[in-house]
Amino acid sequence: MAQHASLPASLNIGATERETGLSKDVLRIWERRYGFPLPVRDENAERQYAADQVAKLRAIKRLMDTGMRPGKLIGRSLDELNVLAASRVEPRREAPAPVAERDVLALLRQHDIPALQRTLATLIMRDGLRNFVLDTAVPLNKAVGEAWLAGELQVFQEHLYTEQLTVALRTAIHAFPRFEGSPRMLMTTFPGEQHGLGLLLVEALLAPEGVHCLSLGVQTPVDDIARAAVAHKADIVALSFSSIFSLRQAGDGLAALRRHLPGSIAIWAGGELTRRLHKALPGVDLIADLPGALTALEGWRSRDA
Repeated sequence: MAQHASLPASLNIGATERETGLSKDVLRIWERRYGFPLPVRDENAERQYAADQVAKLRAIKRLMDTGMRPGKLIGRSLDELNVLAASRVEPRREAPAPVAERDVLALLRQHDIPALQRTLATLIMRDGLRNFVLDTAVPLNKAVGEAWLAGELQVFQEHLYTEQLTVALRTAIHAFPRFEGSPRMLMTTFPGEQHGLGLLLVEALLAPEGVHCLSLGVQTPVDDIARAAVAHKADIVALSFSSIFSLRQAGDGLAALRRHLPGSIAIWAGGELTRRLHKALPGVDLIADLPGALTALEGWRSRDA
């Protein structure tokens, strides 16, 4: 399968970042550490990545999203990566996939974004926001991710799904009355972490529970997180980490943030990366999954009471 047939002959680093989901910093680090990718320089000394390298980077990113480490992948050929990706896709259910999954995947393949918008809005209205997040959005994300891993969806289709889900969730969240609930939660990611969907899912889950959520978006420096938490009288600082974020950078950043914050402000860390943290971090609550956020909220309110 020639996954790079639709790509230009070469892409600059910004386009490569958008096409692969790998940040510019990650691309530069891999270039130094692993000798791949190997861009050429144009007349302005800007990095240019060949289409076959971009295709390989996309395959590596898909496998990293399943928990594999880049050092185990970069030395493999694109064909080997595709075979490995196919082997990691879970076997198809014997029973038909839920209607929501079939509909969403079909609409993505048909490029019918208005119908996708209507479908997501209808599902939220039908199920309610909390049930949608736990029972529909999580399986949908997994189905879209598996379709991408298997090469059945292109990067732009996965991006479109994420964007439309984001719009649908924000619309539903903003429909709730904005009152000064408790706890007050500040939400963001560390520099280098561009994935904010996990935080948005947590916000959608907790907003109906009366939590006052304030999002700083993604990639906020530790010092700024600490200043914002104090300025907005946050009770909790919540951070999300995807599977490709550096384990050491996450641990160091969380330790630094804990030192910068008063002990009265809790720190929650969630996302795929936290499943690889094999030791406890003093003063940091690790949230393994979305239901864990509800459990953590219950625990916080019990202690506060």
